[in-house]
Amino acid sequence: MIESMNLIRLQADKKSDGGDSGRGTSVITRTKPQLKKPSMYRVLLLNDDYTPMEFVIHVLERFFQKDREQATRIMLHVHNHGVGECGVFTYEVAETKVTQVMDCARENHHPLQCVMEKK
Repeated sequence: MIESMNLIRLQADKKSDGGDSGRGTSVITRTKPQLKKPSMYRVLLLNDDYTPMEFVIHVLERFFQKDREQATRIMLHVHNHGVGECGVFTYEVAETKVTQVMDCARENHHPLQCVMEKK
């Protein structure tokens, strides 16, 4: 994100009291735009007692592009620890993924919960 735009400042030197002809020198200063890294958000799956493990694996493969082995590992982590990280994304991407997962879970009548938190 750009914090400061290219600003051009003109500064005219003040006339000296010594009767100068009125000419001043101008200085043009350009500031470089400062880029700020976007905030990152963790997308998390929460464990429940009803969503089938196979469905969780399917969600991880479909929405987070995990291969079968990675998806199984994350699913088992969620199952054993109550929560597991699916990935880290910018706000808009994380929000979209949470919505996609929640919509898919509802369409398939599963209570799976997906949330995001600032890293």
